[in-house]
Amino acid sequence: MVCQREYPELESVPCASFEDVFAAVEGAPGMEPIADLAMIPIDNSLAGRVADIHHFLPTSGLHIVAEHFLRIRFHLMALPGVSLEQIRTVHSHVHALGQCRRIIREHGLVPVISGDTAGAAREIAEAGDPTMAAISPPMAAEIYGLDVLAEDVEDEDHNTTRFVVLSRDFVRAPAGNGPVVTSFVFNVRNLPAALYKALGGFATNGVNMTKLESYMVGGKFTATQFLAEVDGHPDEPGLKRALEELAFFTTDILLLGVYPASPDRTVGEL
Repeated sequence: MVCQREYPELESVPCASFEDVFAAVEGAPGMEPIADLAMIPIDNSLAGRVADIHHFLPTSGLHIVAEHFLRIRFHLMALPGVSLEQIRTVHSHVHALGQCRRIIREHGLVPVISGDTAGAAREIAEAGDPTMAAISPPMAAEIYGLDVLAEDVEDEDHNTTRFVVLSRDFVRAPAGNGPVVTSFVFNVRNLPAALYKALGGFATNGVNMTKLESYMVGGKFTATQFLAEVDGHPDEPGLKRALEELAFFTTDILLLGVYPASPDRTVGEL
């Protein structure tokens, strides 16, 4: 849906997994890339960060060149003629199930994890079991010939997913041409107050940090990598000084992208 909305002139190439999406653009061993750009979900306003993406990004060799937001709508759907009272299990992606806990709890349904939301609808259509339902986007009911039992079943009406677009080329947004987001990863030195000192430069230089997430790397409890996003361009004096100060307290810094901020960044304005 986001690909069609934002890049209608491009052909969408479906992939079975996030790993396959990265491989399609960067190329797998012995294989040439088959796509120019990748569109992946990275955050959801209800479920938080999308698993695995943060591990792929630093080592992929790809760069963030754009971001897009999509208001997520989910419908509960089942085989034609089936009533809500017949349903016993509900199938969907783990994040979708987490975003629709209310209807699952109210009807005593057993959640079953599927690979993705649209795929869950396909599973229901192929299984032919009247006790199975799917939580999927509205378009999936049309594609797979299912009946919608309940519309907009997500727990909150601000349910929004943020997608980033990845490219092999590092295309930096120009400075002074509207709001810009800078994304980067870094490892702090294993010293007391290292993170505190590393982030101090952003505060003293008036740089707004919109994301800071940590995750373990290499299976070591003492090796923590951070993904950060800030408002601003690295060529702007404040952010330039903050990144220079960050370098004093980190083992490495990897710039993932410098890209235009989406006008839909504020969820309340969607």
